[in-house]
Amino acid sequence: MARSSILERRAGRITDPVERLRFLRREMCLPPKAPYHRRSGLRHVASLISGLVILVAIVPLPMGTAETFAKERRLLGEEDDLRAATVPAPRVWLVEHSDSLEVYSNGLRIDLTFAVSNRPRRRFPIFSRIAGAQREAIGSSPIGIVYHTTESNLAPFEEEENRRLQRLARYSIEAVRQERAYHYVIDRFGRVHRVVQETDAANHAGASIWADGQGVYVNLNDSFLGVSFEGQTGSADDVTPAQVAAGKVLTEMLRWRYGISTEDCVTHAQVSVNPRNMLIGDHTDWAGKFPFAGVGLPDNYSLPLASLYVFGFEYDAVFLQMTGTRWRGLELAELQVARRAAAEGLETKRYRAILQHRYKDIENALKEQSEGGS
Repeated sequence: MARSSILERRAGRITDPVERLRFLRREMCLPPKAPYHRRSGLRHVASLISGLVILVAIVPLPMGTAETFAKERRLLGEEDDLRAATVPAPRVWLVEHSDSLEVYSNGLRIDLTFAVSNRPRRRFPIFSRIAGAQREAIGSSPIGIVYHTTESNLAPFEEEENRRLQRLARYSIEAVRQERAYHYVIDRFGRVHRVVQETDAANHAGASIWADGQGVYVNLNDSFLGVSFEGQTGSADDVTPAQVAAGKVLTEMLRWRYGISTEDCVTHAQVSVNPRNMLIGDHTDWAGKFPFAGVGLPDNYSLPLASLYVFGFEYDAVFLQMTGTRWRGLELAELQVARRAAAEGLETKRYRAILQHRYKDIENALKEQSEGGS
């Protein structure tokens, strides 16, 4: 029991949950340092391990240790539980339509003044989470929404600034229109503007990764719709209540129209990657504080990132600083990598390199397809 208490105290000093888990597993497999007789040795070790298991089960562990064991036990099922939490979108239908305006049954009003075409959406591959560069299926209609900020200039949201606010909103939308950057922009007054037609791809996601129950999506311009809030990452000015309300009814309409699951409504920072340095968060808009609840969604920051556990990407201190906190999804993804590496009998670094190699194979395959026009 004395050795168990020592192990407990030593484990409590290890802040990283993965390293803490490794330490406990390693120590639980070591024989005791006290001398023992040959015939009773194996029985003594078995007794010690059994005692440690009982200790873990009945003695309160330091919070970090307890969390590690709990997440270890439920890791395989937790992601599916989170994804199963999606709820159907309420039915939304078109009430009125003109050349300049669409009105929907849930109160959504879409300004069509700036609507423009871009290249037609291509059919996109859906990859397996665990095997090769071969596609598992092909998709053709949007399966999700990526939320952005316009990163444009802002004025204080005050009545005295009204003319300037309207002028900046127009400049922002015109810039988005020129770049064909998003399907929708929600200005600071809560007005929803269609920019790129839904039938076309917008240039909004770039190098990006997401996964759901169907598989893994790479480079999301064709598979996801882009919705941008007029705003700026790191600004002291949060999105306005009018923007959040507009984001909710727009999300409801798009989810109903395309059968989009809540798990596929995510932020740019969650999906953006940099293939050159194999780090996530090449774009950090909505790296934190996205109003998921306000737009009628669960907290999707809790979902593990496929970029980490499928393709071995990593993140740095700069990205964590932008998030303002450590996402639960980041920790879950790291635990998945550590668990699968252990199952393969590999060091985490080596296992991550294998995952990264798979991403490179897929990236090259997609590049060849694009150059071949398929």
